[in-house]
Amino acid sequence: MSQKRVLIVDDDTDICANIKDILDDLGYRTDVAHDGPDALELIDSQRYDVAVLDFCMPGMDGAALHDEIIKRRPEIAAIMVTAYAHGDGAQRARDGGIQQVLRKPVDLGELLPLIDDLAHSPVVLVVDDDPEFCQTLWHLLRERSFRVCLAYTKEDGITKASDGDYQIALIDLSLCQGSTDGCDVMRQVAQTHPHARTILITGYRDETDHMLDDLKARGVSDICYKPLDMNRLFKLIESSDG
Repeated sequence: MSQKRVLIVDDDTDICANIKDILDDLGYRTDVAHDGPDALELIDSQRYDVAVLDFCMPGMDGAALHDEIIKRRPEIAAIMVTAYAHGDGAQRARDGGIQQVLRKPVDLGELLPLIDDLAHSPVVLVVDDDPEFCQTLWHLLRERSFRVCLAYTKEDGITKASDGDYQIALIDLSLCQGSTDGCDVMRQVAQTHPHARTILITGYRDETDHMLDDLKARGVSDICYKPLDMNRLFKLIESSDG
């Protein structure tokens, strides 16, 4: 299993150093930034599993920084630390998809297990050309402690299927059509992550029913039809956990 990577962002250098030292001793790869712009430079150049963000920082607060992070790397899990865990800023962070908000001073006995849980939470690759659907699914899966990597085109889906670390692939079937040799995204998933569970989404039940045997032969585990039964979809995704 690859080494998990954590980004720590806080303008208090002592806090950063203490958390970094402990995580390094536990086997994580860690980087530190003391403000939003430096954190975004690291996000653009490295792949992280978890970001630990201070809320109150000069210039860009932690919630605004998280908004920018998820535009670049929506699969990164996030923990916010703040002296105002019940304030408006903390609620804004939760509304923006922060999984956990912890009160300062940080209780390491609470923080470290959260980092471990989030760093090892399953990643779902979602490939769909409907941004609103993708964002809704992103929020719903984040609430269930999944991490979600998003792609809005077949080409982007192929790229992310090639180099991403995911356990479940949720693919819009319409993006797979028009290829003479089948679905390029599905084929890439099968090649690079043969143990990932692939779930197709489509609004064309009649056109798809006759393809079921062929699709399953190419690695498709399940098909969900639009309008989606979200409870069924989540059960399928959660049954893939582990």
